[in-house]
Amino acid sequence: MRFALALLSTFVALGAAAQSGPLGPSYGRHQATGTVEVDETPWQELEVQLPPFPKEENLIEFYVSAVATNKYYIDASSLSVGKDGVVHYVLVVKTGGGATNVSFEGIRCKEGSWKHYATGRTDNASWTKSRAAHVDWRPIENKPVNRHHAALSRDLFCPKGNAILSADEGRNALRLGKHPNAI
Repeated sequence: MRFALALLSTFVALGAAAQSGPLGPSYGRHQATGTVEVDETPWQELEVQLPPFPKEENLIEFYVSAVATNKYYIDASSLSVGKDGVVHYVLVVKTGGGATNVSFEGIRCKEGSWKHYATGRTDNASWTKSRAAHVDWRPIENKPVNRHHAALSRDLFCPKGNAILSADEGRNALRLGKHPNAI
């Protein structure tokens, strides 16, 4: 009976370790001694500064889907990649009815999530910080409607699930219509 309990507790511990995933501890082997080092530092988002309001001449359109009725743009001058691995950008959505929606957002490529930081006011070219900025990151879903986050992550800013290394790499992907390493 003790053996069965010991075996069960081992499997539970292994299962918990396996589920820790990208947010859990990372392990690395020290080359000289062969000992295992554990980095227990959890990921922490860096503070975000709101960018200048987008200008029409800096907008680059990107493809979302064949059924998308809106036009989607990224303000190329706002694109940045933080040391925390978050790709930040200003998204401009122009509807068929003439409305323009502006938002400042970020994508965490490894986790497949996005966050809304601020909404742009086109009447006076200003930002209103999002009340949702302090909530958890939202998963990116590849749905037929409103799939722009999936298009941004999969096709442009997160090739093979990894964040672009620089804003220039992201701008190049936007100009090409797809990142060269996108699946």
